[in-house]
Amino acid sequence: MFRYLFFLIIPFVLHANFTYDLSYDRELNALSSFDIDPSFLYDSGMNKMKKKIIQRDRHFFRAMENAYLFIPAIRTTLSRYNIPREFLYLAMAESNFRTKAYSSKRAAGLWQFMPSTAKHYKLKIDEYVDERRDPIKSTEAAAKHLSMLYKRFGKWYLAAIAYNCGGGRLSRAIKKAGTDDLSVLVDDTKRYIPKESRNYIRKIVALALIGSDEKYLLKSEYEYLLNRANAYSIANVKLTGGESLKRVAKMIGLSLQNLKKLNRHLKYDFVPPYKGGYEIYIPYIKLTEFKQKYTPQPIKKIYKVHVVTKGDNLSYIGKKYGVSYKVIKDFNNLKTTRLYIKQKLVIPIPKRSTIKKIDSQDYYIVKKGDSLESIAKAHRVSVHNLRTQNNLHGSLIRVGERLKIYE
Repeated sequence: MFRYLFFLIIPFVLHANFTYDLSYDRELNALSSFDIDPSFLYDSGMNKMKKKIIQRDRHFFRAMENAYLFIPAIRTTLSRYNIPREFLYLAMAESNFRTKAYSSKRAAGLWQFMPSTAKHYKLKIDEYVDERRDPIKSTEAAAKHLSMLYKRFGKWYLAAIAYNCGGGRLSRAIKKAGTDDLSVLVDDTKRYIPKESRNYIRKIVALALIGSDEKYLLKSEYEYLLNRANAYSIANVKLTGGESLKRVAKMIGLSLQNLKKLNRHLKYDFVPPYKGGYEIYIPYIKLTEFKQKYTPQPIKKIYKVHVVTKGDNLSYIGKKYGVSYKVIKDFNNLKTTRLYIKQKLVIPIPKRSTIKKIDSQDYYIVKKGDSLESIAKAHRVSVHNLRTQNNLHGSLIRVGERLKIYE
């Protein structure tokens, strides 16, 4: 009987050992990709972080759900710069893969770029776009930044820490500690690097370990996420300046809401009125349909045309239609604000619409007599919030200006 039980049990024991070895190997590979010593598997802070994430696993999978269309392109970009694929989880730690993520420090997008860093890596921020929210262009910028940090510090975990607290801060910490060993730098009693950075690197490692645990992913109800990211992807298509997103969405059988989700970096429901046009993202499965159906149209055929009458000026017209005077100026390639009677101006609102303002609860068009204080009070937000979201350094605002109220 005992011999029978022995031969019955031994395959399960061997299978358990094999599974354990496989999981352990994956964990070691994940650590190795960050140049981290295997002993970090036993870091109590990291394991607490890992346990906490697993206990709230819906948040983990919701973040994956946010990004499944972008994940293949992000991984491709990281690979092109020879950055370990596990750095995908740095973006997850930064923003939970939310392209609309915005911090109190004015960092935005998947990779949480500050305006100055974004400018350095040529990410455009203007009236029409904030490319920190462009998942592909921001990943390109993040890859360049991480490559620079790796070249400076020589280890990937140091590049990740420097991404959070800055290269200067990390250099001083290493000098003070007398080593760049991770277990020393994250010591919670010595505090060589800020608490935020100690938690940050632990969170990235914890996320990478969970993401490499195929057994954990398979047992969840979100098993399909393992393959979904490879089955779907996005394509970029060039549109003429000022093109309507609503028109494109209808043309390819996609809701405007879903098209906007792929293009969070666009501030309006139209393509920036740049002379050379602008690229947007559509689901790859819609690319053939787009090529078959899309034909550019003059913007005069798409939008409402206003005929200038006596007393009109750009501010008045903008207020009338709920469009920033600057947008009207750009759409019509005006060099000055001077208008003449019977001049035809393209107003980027639907052609057949009545005078219906395009601003929503998220935006406000400045009127005569407004101030930052009165606008903040009316919308129950702080003046600091208005300044931060609209890149204002003082209190000067102009009639007809379009202000973002809520992120």
